[in-house]
Amino acid sequence: MTEKPLNPATLVAQGLGWVDEKTRAISPPIHVSSTYERDPDNQYRSGRNYARADNPTYDQPEAMLAALEGGAGAMLFSSGMAAATAVFQSLSPGDHVIVPQVMYWSLRNWLLTFARDWGLDVEVADMSDTAAVARAVRPGKTKLIWAETPGNPLWTITDLVAVSQIVKQAGARFAVDSTVATPVFTRPFEYGADIVMHSATKYLNGHSDVVGGALVTRVDDEQWAKLKTLRIQLGSIPGAFEAWLIQRGMRTLFVRVRAAAANAAKIAEHFHGHPALEDVFYPGLPNFPGHAVAARQMKGGFGAMLSIRVKGGAEAAIAAAAKVRVWKRATSLGGVESLVEHRASVEDATSLCPPDLLRLSVGIEDAEDLIADLEQALKR
Repeated sequence: MTEKPLNPATLVAQGLGWVDEKTRAISPPIHVSSTYERDPDNQYRSGRNYARADNPTYDQPEAMLAALEGGAGAMLFSSGMAAATAVFQSLSPGDHVIVPQVMYWSLRNWLLTFARDWGLDVEVADMSDTAAVARAVRPGKTKLIWAETPGNPLWTITDLVAVSQIVKQAGARFAVDSTVATPVFTRPFEYGADIVMHSATKYLNGHSDVVGGALVTRVDDEQWAKLKTLRIQLGSIPGAFEAWLIQRGMRTLFVRVRAAAANAAKIAEHFHGHPALEDVFYPGLPNFPGHAVAARQMKGGFGAMLSIRVKGGAEAAIAAAAKVRVWKRATSLGGVESLVEHRASVEDATSLCPPDLLRLSVGIEDAEDLIADLEQALKR
């Protein structure tokens, strides 16, 4: 009789069951050494030679993330931006890449400035429109299609199966920023992705106390080997303590994300149709564009991010944010505390973010407290 595999929530809560071999410690040690000793015969039988290439503190969180995503391997990076840009830097000047209209602004800005100056042929497409993605493909020239779903800050949804078929026909690679969905709700490899990226600063860590990023690969191939080399050569590695904090945070990933998503659903339902709001953007709302696709590829929840548009424009939105008492006015997302941000203030004139939009990162507080706080802020 075949033993039933453990649920991913069990695997991650137990850190894959790893125990320190020497001390039998349940919580892993932090390795801060920058270098490792050679054997007397000049070999490195430990497999490690220098911390920029490797650190034992990375082993557990990388194995945990690979297991969560169902991938062949994972790598931690010094930030989400470092992880994402490494994928594009692994390409060659002149390569054509397709990226979403709605995506993390810092990466979008980097792609439209530095990456283009460096030589990448970057094309922006509406990733929620499969036909638009297909039209953007240039046979023989398109090397990568990058998706982000849900897409920050409008939470647009990409049909991963449909886009993966386009990618396959083009002979390209498919990378997905799954930071907001997390492995709790979406495993992009099941829908045809080749690479999955996470800003580990967000839900993987979940405590707003570390900056980090991660890549996961579906197969261990030449492209993955190139990305490993890039991480070494660029030095875009996390510190040992940061890697330890990421594995610490990942152990509570499922309980945190499920609780926050349940809160987000309650908040979205409460404020949908609210007289002080123009709109509520949340994939879990039945009338949200892309809801049907999200329901197919987000299993068990729709994430903990939503945005609201406040009647009265940017001035009214900023005034409402100024009046919150429980929510914190801050950039970032994915922590246990709830954050509100006037997103257009962060992005530039090229942004698709409406000036009256407030981005909400919902935490694990009591949902009624969060709702009441928003209500009083909108009234005042």
